[in-house]
Amino acid sequence: MKDNKSKFKIRFAKEEDSQLILKFIKELADYEKLLDQVEATTEKIKESIFEKKQAEVLIAEVDKKAVGFALFFHNYSTFLGWANLYLEDLYVIPEARGQGYGKKLFKKLAEIAVDRGCKRLDWWCLDWNQSSIDFYKSIGAKAMDEWTVYRLEDQALKKMAK
Repeated sequence: MKDNKSKFKIRFAKEEDSQLILKFIKELADYEKLLDQVEATTEKIKESIFEKKQAEVLIAEVDKKAVGFALFFHNYSTFLGWANLYLEDLYVIPEARGQGYGKKLFKKLAEIAVDRGCKRLDWWCLDWNQSSIDFYKSIGAKAMDEWTVYRLEDQALKKMAK
């Protein structure tokens, strides 16, 4: 996919990319063995990302062909007293992996974080995904092993809301 003449570009997604974003979400979920959990639709993506502005998406392209994406949003650290970036998903299509595109997406995210005055870029990684863990360590990321992720969802969330 990559040669000396290939043109790589990262751009912010537009509403007309909603179907592409959903495609990438489903491919990532399939890779993570979580495809059965995807409830997102093109309409939900249009509403949440482009109308309500709840998240932002970067699209990575090689010769105008989309090869990956990163979906992120701001979170807030009370200890820092400042908003930071949280990376929900980063995905590169299988045939484009190993060519530095994921690292370029991370670089762009880091630039956005620094430009916006963020002190951190956070994300989660599945424990079994050793190739991603190795990549994250290679770029200087550190595991937050002393923290455990908790979640309220479905009936537990509704029960708590009563």
